[in-house]
Amino acid sequence: MKPTRGNQKSKTGKLMLAMALLLAGPVLAQNIPMVSPKPARPKRQVLVSIPDRKLALVENGTVLKVFPVAVGAAVSQSPTGQFQIVNRIANPTYYHPGMVVPPSNDNPVGTRWIGLNKKGYGIHGTNSPNSIGRAASHGCIRMRNRDIEQFFRMVSVGDTVEIRGERDAQIAEIFGGEVEATAITVAQAEATLNVATQPQATLAQVGGGQ
Repeated sequence: MKPTRGNQKSKTGKLMLAMALLLAGPVLAQNIPMVSPKPARPKRQVLVSIPDRKLALVENGTVLKVFPVAVGAAVSQSPTGQFQIVNRIANPTYYHPGMVVPPSNDNPVGTRWIGLNKKGYGIHGTNSPNSIGRAASHGCIRMRNRDIEQFFRMVSVGDTVEIRGERDAQIAEIFGGEVEATAITVAQAEATLNVATQPQATLAQVGGGQ
């Protein structure tokens, strides 16, 4: 049976449409906007002052936010030194020998957990907001739940956390107040040691050789 004229027109139309799509393909592809990858933000530093019971979030030398915190009690002091954030957990489950507390208002670590590369230590929320501003924790850094939820969004795995036990010049500049006498004494001792190792002529100039 010979194809009708209508069938021939239909086939011809489909062929022309296919050719048009093939020709238009590269043009359509060229018109698709390129999405640039989101640039990675700089690493941030978390600075905790045990004497001030405060935490500052710093980026490129600029303080982004300061939060009040609770630090370790006298019998369970917070560790000092430089650490790193290794995990972030929303609505954590609290585990302790003989105790498991699921996410709830009674959870001792609150609504967020930010773990450090020192086993068992982290920055977290609390079910005891009245402890904020005091030396009351078992060594971790506590924050109010509303604060830890904001802080949680501002930090990432890999950011550094520095916990300091003395008020040095940087701490005083960020949180206000004065440098602790012990910190001043250390600085003076270092300066004296540096002077003592200088040649005699230099000692005479600063009065050290009188």
